[in-house]
Amino acid sequence: MRSFKTVFALALSASVVLYTNTALADVRILTSIKPLELLVRAVATDDMHTSTLVPAGASPHSYSITPSKRRALESADIIFWVGPEMETFLNRLLTGREFANRSVALMKLDTENSPEDHEINRNEHDHGEGEDPHIWVDPLRAIAMAESIRDALAQLEGADKSALDRNLKTFRASIIQTQTHIQEHLEPLQNVSLFAYHNAFTRFAKHYNLNVEAVLTLNPELSPGARHIADVQKRLSAAKHPCLLTEPQFNRQWWRSITEGLDITFSTWDPMATDIDTTANGYAAFQQSIADAALKCLPENAQH
Repeated sequence: MRSFKTVFALALSASVVLYTNTALADVRILTSIKPLELLVRAVATDDMHTSTLVPAGASPHSYSITPSKRRALESADIIFWVGPEMETFLNRLLTGREFANRSVALMKLDTENSPEDHEINRNEHDHGEGEDPHIWVDPLRAIAMAESIRDALAQLEGADKSALDRNLKTFRASIIQTQTHIQEHLEPLQNVSLFAYHNAFTRFAKHYNLNVEAVLTLNPELSPGARHIADVQKRLSAAKHPCLLTEPQFNRQWWRSITEGLDITFSTWDPMATDIDTTANGYAAFQQSIADAALKCLPENAQH
């Protein structure tokens, strides 16, 4: 017969395991935007729960936080965001005393960990100053962010570091393979003049050596000046097979009025990954969705 001490030790051990599993299962990970949730989901273990702050169809450029979203911030164990250059509505909250110790600005960590990449991109601008913050559309920057996510999740109590490492390794291999596949299929676009609604597309285009002739608006929160509009219209008229890549988060009528009367192909891509399933393979699917939208700019696929 087992001694009382042995039985007690086994019961205590079982209770510790149960508590640890329950504690980990209760970990709540909040991301500012859907593409970051895709990256987190690729790295996180199955018993970590993820959600997104900015709802489907909304833009982080113009979003205002609601009471329910404030409560989501309060209940999160860790919060991932791009950084102050992107989600301006979160600046005060996530850099303040209440949330600073559980928020992770991926743009800052990515820049610190990749000084060469920072040097390459330091002259790119968004909203008039600083580095272009749409870093998640570049697959190599996404891998760097996934590495930062792994490091942050590994610090959570009870985290399975080995599983996190395996997930990161799988993600890295998947994205490199997806990148090669996309590069091959985008080759015919070298002779097409692409125009973007705003500069969210430029990092993807630069990575895959696509030609972006111009951007319609330098700041999606403000209407462009007459001189800028005239310059874009002139470039559209002179371009070879011009194609405008629009985004569902912004006013369709606005860019329609600028391009009225011009022979232009239109294609819509979604930088917020609204329709992409939140799975471990979601980010690869997101990259493919951007490529598919760009391929609709080919003359044989054109929609005017």
